[in-house]
Amino acid sequence: QVQLVESGGGLQQVGGSLRLSCTASGRTDSTYRVGWFRQAPGKEREFVAAINWSGNNPDYVDSVKGRFTISRDNARNTVYLQMNSLKPEDTATYYCAARRRYSPKWDHWGQGTQVTVSS
Repeated sequence: QVQLVESGGGLQQVGGSLRLSCTASGRTDSTYRVGWFRQAPGKEREFVAAINWSGNNPDYVDSVKGRFTISRDNARNTVYLQMNSLKPEDTATYYCAARRRYSPKWDHWGQGTQVTVSS
């Protein structure tokens, strides 16, 4: 079983930056895909970004393209979400998740870290 822990959330003003981290306590390998989701107040959880553990096939929701970058550091067993040019619409609880690359379901979830962007 893979356990995920997020960190790096906080309060930023519009245009600011944050880097979220997701560390995995269990073994992750090339068969995994790791992603970030977020849930804003009053909204459904939405997909933000994902990347294969190999670093291939990064993917982003349209609203964050050009502003957010997902990456991983295999040595640290960590996936990052660099968030630049933050907007109030980015305010949400951000969750890290993992699945097998060809699984239809995200099976492993972190507890979340809050991101608040104020104007």
